[in-house]
Amino acid sequence: MPQLVAMSSSPVHIRNAVPEDIPYIAGIGRRVFSTSFGHTVTPEQLEEYLQSAYSIEAVTRDMENTDKDWIVATDSEDGTIMGFSLLTRGTSEPCLAHLESLIEFQRVYVDMRFQGRGIAMLLMAEMEAIAKKTGYKNIWLGVWEENRRAQRVYGKMGFKVVGDHMFDVGGDIQRDLVMLKTIESLA
Repeated sequence: MPQLVAMSSSPVHIRNAVPEDIPYIAGIGRRVFSTSFGHTVTPEQLEEYLQSAYSIEAVTRDMENTDKDWIVATDSEDGTIMGFSLLTRGTSEPCLAHLESLIEFQRVYVDMRFQGRGIAMLLMAEMEAIAKKTGYKNIWLGVWEENRRAQRVYGKMGFKVVGDHMFDVGGDIQRDLVMLKTIESLA
């Protein structure tokens, strides 16, 4: 799965995440989530969510879960982790219950220092390739209803809004749009 992709400043390497990456994933997750969504909740709610999703313990549990595939984007020259992505099997929403062969594209986070270089698109493309290789036909994601930028990006990649679900951010219940894409099998 590792690949080398030339970027404007230095090549980006996509690889499977390993346990040594956990502190970096947790740090990037905390920073990006706080910057992107922290303004929508109280500091206490934000910290509660960050502990549940981006503490070392939470990322370790997720990485040990065999239903989750993690990849990281690294700088090929110095190995700096620039971003990560997560693909999860076994999740669904009521609006998706009629579909077979379903996998969730759960996270794509790029450290603020590296945003705007196309790294998120590389991570998403690699996750879609993993889903194809493993025979999944449908890939879905949840995106905050007010995150118009992400909705546009997902739309350009072929995702369509098919419903919604509620997302708990430390006790603050927010609405996410559920977006779906049918993917072609490699078989």
